[in-house]
Amino acid sequence: MHTVYFSLGSNLGDKEENLRKAIEEIGKLVGDVTRQSTFHVTEPWGFQSDHQFVNAAICCATEHTPREVLTLTQRIERKMGRGKKSVGGHYHDRIIDIDILLYDDITVDEPDLKIPHPLMHERDFVMIPLREILLSDNEKK
Repeated sequence: MHTVYFSLGSNLGDKEENLRKAIEEIGKLVGDVTRQSTFHVTEPWGFQSDHQFVNAAICCATEHTPREVLTLTQRIERKMGRGKKSVGGHYHDRIIDIDILLYDDITVDEPDLKIPHPLMHERDFVMIPLREILLSDNEKK
């Protein structure tokens, strides 16, 4: 079994419901969601928008490979109505965004899959929810 951490964000529609639905789908397709942060309201990062984001982090136990996890999360995004992915630093409003942050302690450096997520340390909307679930895990030990 592998441990994977995700960052989730939504800034269109019922944002909290979008996150709940994505978490539910991850639980069905990827594996058991073992930890979940609270929802955090944040400003858009890397682009201008009138729509604030709601962000969260989750931890999941999975038997899938990193590539399979990417394929499954992209399927969830498409099913929920996300059309285009952000490319080359050009960001836009979105119903749902699911990013793989960490997968066990491995490093993946492929054109469309980078683990650990290369920009996660620059983004408070990623690090604050991630720290929340990492700290809650350490407190249980």
